Parts: sequence; structure tokens; C-alpha cells
Amino acid sequence: MNETAPRPLIRAFLDAPMSGPEIEARSMEIIDREAPAHPFGPGEWQIVRRMIHTVGDFGIIEAVRFSHNAVEAGVKAIKGCRSIFADSNMIRTGISLARLHSVCGFYRRESVICHVADEDVTRTARRSGLPRSLHAVQKAKPLLEGAIILIGNAPVALMEISRMIIEEGLRPSLVVALPVGFVHVVESKEELMSLGVPYIATVGRRGGSPLAVSVIHALCGLAMETGEGEKL
Repeated sequence: MNETAPRPLIRAFLDAPMSGPEIEARSMEIIDREAPAHPFGPGEWQIVRRMIHTVGDFGIIEAVRFSHNAVEAGVKAIKGCRSIFADSNMIRTGISLARLHSVCGFYRRESVICHVADEDVTRTARRSGLPRSLHAVQKAKPLLEGAIILIGNAPVALMEISRMIIEEGLRPSLVVALPVGFVHVVESKEELMSLGVPYIATVGRRGGSPLAVSVIHALCGLAMETGEGEKL
């Protein structure tokens, strides 16, 4: 061993080791300590700080929006084992089934629906020349009433959800509206937030599948902590 080589940082970590849950708890303590003033209630803050943890950036605070009673609606839906629609397989893969199952034992992997990579959706998109995300939402239509809808990628998917709400009377339990990008992103969020359904969203161009996963995990945590009728 070269005695002049720098000591690897992992050596210091192993001198005072922490488990994964301990690292997460420490992270949340740091976020609570360093966070600027914000308008969020206790339940909302549990979601926002997990979003901060996901992106490593307090700037996300300024972008997050909640409809009235959105947190309560999300917690109720998870406790009721409502289906979850995801617009990307990254969301579907990222969601912890163990966390869902800890809230409602009836959750299974197939409870999280994502059709974007299905062969029939791909074929239809190729014929239509339109995004797969649009046809994935249309295929999931029979399962969307009362569902938790997670949009972390495709604004076209969010626009189709909004169309179903406006034209067909769809009423999901909660829409997590976090598409990311530059085309139709801002407008799709603004439209959804105007429709009177429960939502958790970000304004502007920020979003992404990891943030959508962080929201559902935070809701699971709140569902495990709160009892019936407890104020969030």
C-alpha cells in the first residue's frame, strides 16, 4: 500500500458507519434544518421535503403546488388500494411495492399500470404518428376512474387525462402532474390544475419520473403515520 496515497473517503464512513435508513433520516434532518420559509402544511411538507431529497435542490419548493385536500385524497386512495397509473416504466419500476403493501396488503405489482411499452400501443403509435404516451393513456381508460395518476414524463399523457376529465367526466382520486421538458409542459400542468380534481404538481418546466416516485413514497409514509380523520 502506498503510504502517501490519500485515504479513501469510504474509510472514514466505515469508521462511523450508518445504515441506509439512518442516512435517509439524517438527510431529512438536514433538509428540515436548512429549508427556507415555506407555506406548506405538515402533510404537504412531508411530500415536498422528499421531493427536495430526490433532486438535492431547495429550489423545487417554489414550484410545488397542491390542490385543496390533495394530500388527504392521496392518502385515502392508497389506503383504499386504488390502482396507480404511471406514464413511464421508470415510475413503475421505481415505486416500492413493499411501501405500497405496508399500507394496503392488496397491492400487487400489476396494481401499478403502465402501457407505454406495450406492443399494441407501439403499433398504434407507429400507425398514427402520435406519441405512445397518448395511446397508453387511452388503453388504460377503463382503469382510471378513482385511480392515482402519476405523470412524470409526458405532457401529452397529461393533456389526454385532462381531456378525459373535461369531456368524459373522469374523476381520478389524485393526479400527480409532473411532466418535464419544453413542449406543452407548462400548459398541460396549468390546464390540469384548473379542472377541480385533486392534484400535486409543479409549475414551469421542472418535473420528472423520480419526483413522481418520491410523491407516492411520501404518501405511503403519511398513510402509515396517520389515522382516520387525522389532519394532514
